[in-house]
Amino acid sequence: MQIIIGLLIPFIGTTLGAACVFFQKGELKPPVQKALLGFASGVMVAASVWSLLIPSMDMSQHMGKLAFLPAAVGFLIGIGFLLLMDHVVPHLHLGSEHSEGPKCALKKTTMLVLAVTLHNLPEGLSSGAAFAGVMSGNSAITLMGAFALSIGIAIQNFPEGAIISLPLRSEGMSRGKAFLYGSLSGIVEPIGGLLTILLAAHITPFIPYLLAFAAGAMIYVVVEELIPEASEGEHSNIGTIGFAIGFVLMMILDVALG
Repeated sequence: MQIIIGLLIPFIGTTLGAACVFFQKGELKPPVQKALLGFASGVMVAASVWSLLIPSMDMSQHMGKLAFLPAAVGFLIGIGFLLLMDHVVPHLHLGSEHSEGPKCALKKTTMLVLAVTLHNLPEGLSSGAAFAGVMSGNSAITLMGAFALSIGIAIQNFPEGAIISLPLRSEGMSRGKAFLYGSLSGIVEPIGGLLTILLAAHITPFIPYLLAFAAGAMIYVVVEELIPEASEGEHSNIGTIGFAIGFVLMMILDVALG
């Protein structure tokens, strides 16, 4: 039951953020969007390091000087996986007029949701990998450490839920439908987490690779999309400040609860 709750926490964060559409009129102002994008980036980078890569290497200490190998291999595969997804899934980023991925006739609103769903996939994989590490009995990851990761992801998912539902409302969609779309963009997280746990149960020796894979996927999203969006145009320093706050908060959560 604790594992299920842990996997649902990030999704709850997205849903609460999407609910902002019932209280907020219009889209978030650009400086606020930049601050939130920077904050999400900081949380994801800190989570990748403290909650995923370091535990991956700690779990591989039996390999001696090659303890870095699972982390390095898994990280690069995670980067490659998201790079592939970026090319095969049609999606549209907030503020952009040009879609990415294969050409299709999907609505703009649908492609906006797909873009956020791509962001959320690595987060689901990361929470699933962390709880899989707990279930394996390895001391490198504690139950509280896995919950710290889920809580950190949920905190940064709150603004992501708002960032997707509010523009959908501005595009003419009803509040209820905008909330539903914003919320559903996060459903991939518990699903991805559960699939990761089920997979890890059969390949326990590969858990360090799974942890690093999730870290690579998260870092891809940060470097490819979140940081550029937070840095373009005016007020880029606001995104940098948001990054610092998100990074420190996630670091504190991991160390204090882990």
